[in-house]
Amino acid sequence: MFKGVVVSTLASVLFASLYYLSPFLAPLDGEQIFGWRVLMTLPFTTALLFALKQAEAVRALLARSLAWPRFGLLLVLSAALLGVQLWMFMWAPMNGRALPVSLGYFLLPLVMVVAGRLLFAERLTPGQTLAALVAAAGVAHEFWQAGGMSWETWVVALGYTLYFALRRWLKTDTLAGHWLDMALLLPAALVFVLRAPGRWPLVAGHEALWALLPLLGVVSAVALALYMVASRWLSYVEPALLVVVAGLLGERLQPQQLPTYGLIFAAVGLLMVDGVWHLWRGRSGNVY
Repeated sequence: MFKGVVVSTLASVLFASLYYLSPFLAPLDGEQIFGWRVLMTLPFTTALLFALKQAEAVRALLARSLAWPRFGLLLVLSAALLGVQLWMFMWAPMNGRALPVSLGYFLLPLVMVVAGRLLFAERLTPGQTLAALVAAAGVAHEFWQAGGMSWETWVVALGYTLYFALRRWLKTDTLAGHWLDMALLLPAALVFVLRAPGRWPLVAGHEALWALLPLLGVVSAVALALYMVASRWLSYVEPALLVVVAGLLGERLQPQQLPTYGLIFAAVGLLMVDGVWHLWRGRSGNVY
């Protein structure tokens, strides 16, 4: 369990580093950075795919899509859902929206718990139920004082939940499925990178980008590899680091937002404690 915490924490640090790196990729905009991230990440993810001998699993998914065209369309939808999140992750820090997106990542594990109950009939533990109620109180406070949550928060919390639920239903929640999502995003990535005259000279004219763009791909691919190793811990650590990065980029919580964030932070803390408790009981041989 300790190794899992260390690995997932390192993955979270790398994802937070991507968040922090985004503004340094100017003069590229959010769409171009999304495109370059896909182009730079895919080669490293492909190497990981072959290293873990998952290429045959990709061929199986492609054969399944040919035999069942509807499955192929759902694969395209899965890639599109992921693409929105990859774009949002790189766009937000460049446009002063890092905090709302970070709040979406805090809400994500809670929304996924509720989705597991509603979509897959999973039983909620008492700790998960309490966490969901505390988070709901935080959301209710935000609606009361601001008239609603920001659209960026909902795109992350609901969009990622839909993405993960779809992958689970399609049985593509594997490295092979993720690689296929990234590969299907290649056309959109190329459009964003080459969409207007002078875009390639824009990169060629900024020597710093020659190092930063490959770094973007390496960090993204390594973070993914670590995520595959210890994904169940990741969602508890990463959002806190994203809030720290938002602070480093100059964004600040307003006093009226403190109860909202405090309640949602507390809810995620309850989920983490609940997860640690059940892992400990499982390792102790208890049945729950």
